[in-house]
Amino acid sequence: MRILLAEDEHALGEWLTRALEQSGLRVDWVDDGRLAERALASHDYDALVLDLGLPGQGGHQLLQKLRAQDRRLPVLVLTARDSLAERVSTLNEGADDFLAKPFALAELEARLTALVRRARGIEHPRFACGPLVFDAVTRQVCCEGEPLALSPRELAVLKALLQRSGEPLSKQQIIDRVFSDDEDVLPAAVDVLVHRLRKRLENTGVHIQTYRGLGYVLEAVAQPGP
Repeated sequence: MRILLAEDEHALGEWLTRALEQSGLRVDWVDDGRLAERALASHDYDALVLDLGLPGQGGHQLLQKLRAQDRRLPVLVLTARDSLAERVSTLNEGADDFLAKPFALAELEARLTALVRRARGIEHPRFACGPLVFDAVTRQVCCEGEPLALSPRELAVLKALLQRSGEPLSKQQIIDRVFSDDEDVLPAAVDVLVHRLRKRLENTGVHIQTYRGLGYVLEAVAQPGP
Protein backbone atom coordinates (compact mmCIF):
# COMPACT_ATOMS: atom_id res chain seq x y z
CA MET A 1 0.00 0.00 0.00
CA ARG A 2 1.10 3.55 -0.66
CA ILE A 3 0.08 5.89 2.15
CA LEU A 4 0.16 9.68 2.40
CA LEU A 5 0.92 10.78 5.97
CA ALA A 6 0.02 14.42 6.70
CA GLU A 7 1.43 15.16 10.16
CA ASP A 8 3.24 18.31 11.35
CA GLU A 9 4.68 16.84 14.56
CA HIS A 10 8.11 15.89 13.24
CA ALA A 11 9.08 13.32 15.86
CA LEU A 12 5.80 11.49 15.30
CA GLY A 13 6.00 11.81 11.52
CA GLU A 14 9.53 10.40 11.37
CA TRP A 15 8.67 7.52 13.71
CA LEU A 16 5.47 6.62 11.86
CA THR A 17 7.19 6.72 8.49
CA ARG A 18 9.96 4.37 9.62
CA ALA A 19 7.59 2.04 11.47
CA LEU A 20 5.06 1.74 8.64
CA GLU A 21 7.79 1.22 6.04
CA GLN A 22 9.25 -1.58 8.16
CA SER A 23 5.78 -3.14 8.00
CA GLY A 24 5.96 -3.14 4.21
CA LEU A 25 3.99 0.03 3.46
CA ARG A 26 5.18 2.82 1.17
CA VAL A 27 4.83 6.15 3.04
CA ASP A 28 5.05 9.71 1.74
CA TRP A 29 5.20 12.16 4.66
CA VAL A 30 4.31 15.87 4.45
CA ASP A 31 4.01 18.37 7.31
CA ASP A 32 1.76 21.01 5.72
CA GLY A 33 -1.82 20.87 4.45
CA ARG A 34 -0.92 22.60 1.19
CA LEU A 35 1.80 20.03 0.52
CA ALA A 36 -0.70 17.27 1.26
CA GLU A 37 -3.13 18.71 -1.29
CA ARG A 38 -0.38 18.84 -3.93
CA ALA A 39 0.69 15.27 -3.19
CA LEU A 40 -2.89 14.03 -3.50
CA ALA A 41 -3.20 15.75 -6.87
CA SER A 42 0.08 14.27 -8.14
CA HIS A 43 0.08 10.69 -6.88
CA ASP A 44 -2.15 7.65 -6.55
CA TYR A 45 -2.54 6.71 -2.86
CA ASP A 46 -4.36 3.86 -1.17
CA ALA A 47 -5.11 5.84 2.00
CA LEU A 48 -4.51 9.17 3.73
CA VAL A 49 -3.48 9.42 7.39
CA LEU A 50 -4.46 12.98 8.29
CA ASP A 51 -3.66 15.14 11.31
CA LEU A 52 -6.26 17.86 11.81
CA GLY A 53 -3.94 20.56 13.14
CA LEU A 54 -1.83 21.08 10.03
CA PRO A 55 -0.24 24.44 9.17
CA GLY A 56 -0.87 26.06 5.80
CA GLN A 57 -4.21 24.35 5.38
CA GLY A 58 -5.99 22.57 8.22
CA GLY A 59 -7.00 18.94 8.09
CA HIS A 60 -10.71 19.83 8.18
CA GLN A 61 -10.36 22.02 5.10
CA LEU A 62 -8.32 19.42 3.24
CA LEU A 63 -10.86 16.71 4.02
CA GLN A 64 -13.76 18.91 2.87
CA LYS A 65 -11.98 19.64 -0.43
CA LEU A 66 -11.24 15.97 -0.97
CA ARG A 67 -14.87 14.96 -0.54
CA ALA A 68 -16.17 17.94 -2.55
CA GLN A 69 -14.14 16.55 -5.46
CA ASP A 70 -15.85 13.18 -4.91
CA ARG A 71 -12.49 11.55 -4.13
CA ARG A 72 -13.19 8.21 -2.43
CA LEU A 73 -9.73 7.85 -0.92
CA PRO A 74 -9.93 6.24 2.56
CA VAL A 75 -9.03 8.81 5.24
CA LEU A 76 -7.89 7.95 8.77
CA VAL A 77 -7.82 11.04 10.99
CA LEU A 78 -5.27 11.44 13.80
CA THR A 79 -5.91 14.04 16.47
CA ALA A 80 -5.17 14.86 20.08
CA ARG A 81 -8.66 16.36 20.46
CA ASP A 82 -10.58 13.22 21.41
CA SER A 83 -14.00 14.66 22.12
CA LEU A 84 -17.37 13.33 20.97
CA ALA A 85 -18.12 16.57 19.10
CA GLU A 86 -14.74 16.37 17.32
CA ARG A 87 -15.30 12.75 16.29
CA VAL A 88 -18.82 13.41 15.03
CA SER A 89 -17.89 16.53 13.05
CA THR A 90 -14.87 14.84 11.48
CA LEU A 91 -16.83 11.76 10.44
CA ASN A 92 -19.59 13.99 9.04
CA GLU A 93 -16.99 15.81 6.97
CA GLY A 94 -16.09 12.54 5.28
CA ALA A 95 -13.43 10.84 7.40
CA ASP A 96 -13.60 7.04 7.31
CA ASP A 97 -12.05 6.43 10.72
CA PHE A 98 -10.72 8.32 13.72
CA LEU A 99 -7.76 7.55 15.99
CA ALA A 100 -6.89 9.65 19.04
CA LYS A 101 -3.29 10.31 20.08
CA PRO A 102 -1.52 8.55 21.67
CA PHE A 103 -2.19 5.30 19.84
CA ALA A 104 -0.60 1.90 19.31
CA LEU A 105 1.11 1.28 15.97
CA ALA A 106 -0.56 -2.14 15.66
CA GLU A 107 -3.99 -0.50 15.91
CA LEU A 108 -3.12 2.09 13.26
CA GLU A 109 -1.92 -0.64 10.87
CA ALA A 110 -5.05 -2.73 11.49
CA ARG A 111 -7.35 0.24 10.91
CA LEU A 112 -5.53 1.20 7.68
CA THR A 113 -5.80 -2.35 6.35
CA ALA A 114 -9.50 -2.47 7.21
CA LEU A 115 -10.13 0.88 5.48
CA VAL A 116 -8.43 -0.21 2.28
CA ARG A 117 -10.31 -3.50 2.34
CA ARG A 118 -13.63 -1.70 2.67
CA ALA A 119 -12.68 0.68 -0.13
CA ARG A 120 -12.11 -2.36 -2.34
CA GLY A 121 -15.73 -3.39 -1.81
CA ILE A 122 -17.46 -6.25 -0.07
CA GLU A 123 -16.47 -8.65 -2.83
CA HIS A 124 -12.84 -8.26 -1.69
CA PRO A 125 -12.98 -8.82 2.10
CA ARG A 126 -9.24 -9.54 2.26
CA PHE A 127 -6.15 -9.27 0.06
CA ALA A 128 -6.72 -12.43 -1.95
CA CYS A 129 -7.08 -13.76 -5.47
CA GLY A 130 -8.24 -17.33 -5.99
CA PRO A 131 -6.15 -19.55 -3.68
CA LEU A 132 -3.60 -16.75 -3.13
CA VAL A 133 -3.86 -14.83 0.17
CA PHE A 134 -1.67 -12.21 1.84
CA ASP A 135 -1.23 -13.02 5.54
CA ALA A 136 -0.95 -9.68 7.36
CA VAL A 137 0.48 -11.33 10.49
CA THR A 138 3.37 -13.22 8.90
CA ARG A 139 3.58 -10.75 5.97
CA GLN A 140 3.74 -13.63 3.53
CA VAL A 141 1.73 -14.57 0.47
CA CYS A 142 0.36 -18.08 0.83
CA CYS A 143 -1.16 -20.43 -1.71
CA GLU A 144 -3.57 -22.88 -0.07
CA GLY A 145 -1.84 -22.25 3.24
CA GLU A 146 1.72 -22.70 1.98
CA PRO A 147 3.96 -19.58 1.82
CA LEU A 148 5.53 -18.69 -1.52
CA ALA A 149 9.29 -18.20 -1.61
CA LEU A 150 9.60 -14.58 -2.73
CA SER A 151 12.26 -11.90 -2.61
CA PRO A 152 11.27 -8.66 -0.81
CA ARG A 153 10.73 -6.88 -4.14
CA GLU A 154 8.73 -9.76 -5.57
CA LEU A 155 6.58 -9.79 -2.44
CA ALA A 156 6.00 -6.04 -2.68
CA VAL A 157 4.90 -6.26 -6.34
CA LEU A 158 2.65 -9.24 -5.68
CA LYS A 159 1.06 -7.45 -2.69
CA ALA A 160 0.30 -4.44 -4.90
CA LEU A 161 -1.30 -6.68 -7.50
CA LEU A 162 -3.22 -8.64 -4.85
CA GLN A 163 -4.61 -5.45 -3.37
CA ARG A 164 -6.00 -4.51 -6.78
CA SER A 165 -6.71 -8.05 -8.01
CA GLY A 166 -8.88 -8.00 -11.10
CA GLU A 167 -7.91 -4.38 -11.84
CA PRO A 168 -4.96 -3.21 -13.98
CA LEU A 169 -1.92 -1.59 -12.39
CA SER A 170 0.38 0.35 -14.69
CA LYS A 171 4.16 0.08 -14.42
CA GLN A 172 4.27 3.57 -12.91
CA GLN A 173 1.68 2.66 -10.27
CA ILE A 174 3.74 -0.40 -9.35
CA ILE A 175 6.91 1.70 -9.16
CA ASP A 176 5.12 4.22 -6.92
CA ARG A 177 4.09 1.44 -4.51
CA VAL A 178 7.27 -0.64 -4.46
CA PHE A 179 10.24 1.69 -4.87
CA SER A 180 11.20 4.70 -2.78
CA ASP A 181 11.42 8.20 -4.26
CA ASP A 182 15.23 8.27 -4.01
CA GLU A 183 15.62 5.25 -6.29
CA ASP A 184 16.07 5.77 -10.02
CA VAL A 185 13.92 2.94 -11.35
CA LEU A 186 13.32 2.09 -14.99
CA PRO A 187 10.04 0.48 -16.10
CA ALA A 188 12.10 -2.50 -17.28
CA ALA A 189 12.70 -3.38 -13.61
CA VAL A 190 8.96 -3.98 -13.25
CA ASP A 191 9.01 -6.26 -16.31
CA VAL A 192 11.79 -8.33 -14.72
CA LEU A 193 9.92 -8.68 -11.42
CA VAL A 194 6.68 -9.63 -13.17
CA HIS A 195 8.56 -12.22 -15.25
CA ARG A 196 9.94 -13.77 -12.05
CA LEU A 197 6.53 -13.72 -10.40
CA ARG A 198 4.94 -15.48 -13.34
CA LYS A 199 7.35 -18.35 -12.79
CA ARG A 200 6.62 -18.40 -9.04
CA LEU A 201 2.88 -18.50 -9.73
CA GLU A 202 2.99 -21.46 -12.12
CA ASN A 203 0.51 -24.16 -11.05
CA THR A 204 -0.99 -21.95 -8.32
CA GLY A 205 -4.28 -21.24 -10.09
CA VAL A 206 -3.38 -17.54 -10.42
CA HIS A 207 -1.55 -15.69 -13.17
CA ILE A 208 -0.49 -12.17 -14.14
CA GLN A 209 -2.12 -10.98 -17.35
CA THR A 210 -0.79 -8.09 -19.45
CA TYR A 211 -3.33 -5.68 -20.91
CA ARG A 212 -1.78 -3.43 -23.53
CA GLY A 213 -2.03 0.22 -22.58
CA LEU A 214 -3.42 -0.57 -19.11
CA GLY A 215 -0.84 -2.64 -17.24
CA TYR A 216 -0.71 -5.87 -15.30
CA VAL A 217 -3.67 -7.65 -13.72
CA LEU A 218 -3.62 -10.51 -11.22
CA GLU A 219 -6.34 -12.99 -12.13
CA ALA A 220 -7.51 -16.40 -11.03
CA VAL A 221 -7.15 -19.00 -13.77
CA ALA A 222 -10.52 -20.16 -15.04
CA GLN A 223 -11.02 -23.83 -14.25
CA PRO A 224 -12.22 -26.06 -17.10
CA GLY A 225 -15.80 -27.26 -16.80
CA PRO A 226 -16.76 -30.91 -16.33
